[in-house]
Amino acid sequence: MPDSASASGGKSSFDDIYDQPDPRAYYRTLGPYEYQIPHHAQQLTRRLLGTKPLVAAAEHGPVAVLDLCCSYGLNAALLNHTLTLDDLYRHYAQHDTGAGTANPGGSATARPGPGELLAVDREFYAAHRRYDAVRALGLDAAANAVGYARDAGLLEEGHHEDLERHEPSDALKAALGSVSLITVSGGVGYVTERTFARLVRHLPPHAWVLALVLRTVGYEGIVRTLAEHGLTTVRGPGTHRQRRFTSAQEQRHAVEAVRAAGLTPEGFEADGHYHAELWLSGPGDRESVAAVLDEVAVPDGAASG
Repeated sequence: MPDSASASGGKSSFDDIYDQPDPRAYYRTLGPYEYQIPHHAQQLTRRLLGTKPLVAAAEHGPVAVLDLCCSYGLNAALLNHTLTLDDLYRHYAQHDTGAGTANPGGSATARPGPGELLAVDREFYAAHRRYDAVRALGLDAAANAVGYARDAGLLEEGHHEDLERHEPSDALKAALGSVSLITVSGGVGYVTERTFARLVRHLPPHAWVLALVLRTVGYEGIVRTLAEHGLTTVRGPGTHRQRRFTSAQEQRHAVEAVRAAGLTPEGFEADGHYHAELWLSGPGDRESVAAVLDEVAVPDGAASG
């Protein structure tokens, strides 16, 4: 388990689990820290897709959601399937050791390889597909993670690109033209306004952005970038937990960061968890975007200031 803070804002590094051949290390490592932000993200996304502007977007074609920093497709797994985050933790724990499964003779089977797990996952997700599933697209710099999510059937399209460094490919530009909603849950900080500037110029005018952003990370640069492309951004009330801190050192860095941002950590980071704020961006004025936000936002913490 991580026991040191990375150079990025004092946050512990999980780099070694983000680009494995399959998701087992990801779930095994993050589960003990009560990693839960995808649960909040799928609930908020589902509510947003039911609002008038996003329902109207279906007039332009099937609604497509692009998950930025999609990793192994966890957000798509929850959004488009009758599964909870606990279901996924149990599923991958079951296939993370040979001792948990048995053949018809009763002896323990070997731990499945990535290819075998992929075959299991294709059937698993197909069996739990929601009737109202949307087109799920994914973007991430981690090639193995994106490829696994695509091959498992979680993503209709998976794009392995680093927009912090490069312009989007022609394939990604074409995909962005059909996107009605971009979601990002915890990836801000790894991606900045550079990525958003390269994305938003290829979006249709009716597209929205839903972001869950850790309070330790600034979002103002992205807000300005989105405004330059006609999107108004409103911050939601309260907070949503991301995960428990890995160490006292990581917590100390987080508390210092939110205080430096003029926020109070008491009741939030000081109590042991990273907290994220909801930011919603869409076409129209502040009043109209705020009205949509009112239908979407259900925080799990008191409003912060």
